[in-house]
Amino acid sequence: MSSFENIPADFEPFVLSEGKYAVFEYKGNPNGGGEAFQYIFQEWLPNSGFLVDDRPHFEILGTEYKNNSDESEEEIWIPVKLRDL
Repeated sequence: MSSFENIPADFEPFVLSEGKYAVFEYKGNPNGGGEAFQYIFQEWLPNSGFLVDDRPHFEILGTEYKNNSDESEEEIWIPVKLRDL
């Protein structure tokens, strides 16, 4: 765990619970991201053997993220747990 001693006064600390995540690389205009989420939740997830876990979903907008650009890249992190068989 990291130290929270040096965070700005207006920020609040947040600890992300550990667990499995399915990570998807999305390349394309961020405005088209809805199609990526539709694929994840309507196609990939039902056929994956996983269920969505009750933890935060998030995206990483790294150095290759370019707002409103078809050349943009980001990661979509979905918390998952094994489906009971």
